[in-house]
Amino acid sequence: MADYAELIRTIVSRLVTKPDDVDVRQEIEDGKVKVSIKVNPEDMGRVIGKSGATIKSIRVIAKAAAIKSKDKIDVVVEE
Repeated sequence: MADYAELIRTIVSRLVTKPDDVDVRQEIEDGKVKVSIKVNPEDMGRVIGKSGATIKSIRVIAKAAAIKSKDKIDVVVEE
């Protein structure tokens, strides 16, 4: 299993105004890789984006990275 958390952390840290508050965790849940993103509440809108466009793009990148190792991946933003 690849380190998807580091990939997501790199992307999200460049989007937010407080990169030191970015916390990304990776775990296995029901046979899927679950990557949880936690950011400063002020940066939540930057990570989600207008109509969810930014988080959708992050999910597409994560799924593309998971194709080679045939991992199923789920990326969630926690409050």
